[in-house]
Amino acid sequence: MTYVIAEPCIDVKDQSCVEVCPVDCIHADEEDRILFISPDECIDCGACEPACPVTAIFSEDDVPDEWSGFTEVNALWFEDKAAARTKVAALAP
Repeated sequence: MTYVIAEPCIDVKDQSCVEVCPVDCIHADEEDRILFISPDECIDCGACEPACPVTAIFSEDDVPDEWSGFTEVNALWFEDKAAARTKVAALAP
């Protein structure tokens, strides 16, 4: 299991979660509208979840149904950033 960043982060990109992550597994490029958690780097410590001021971070099993597409988007970003950005735009125009 890993953690997932969902829709409330879009166009906010607060860095509080990045600051508390002990393994630096939360990433984004300047052109991204949302932050992404690497499923391969995340150690499931959960430090990021309470640090998020917009309640955008969930354990993979707890992502609300309306934001379930963000689980795929988070993992996809680490394989194909352009495809992930396209999906983010489709999920939250």
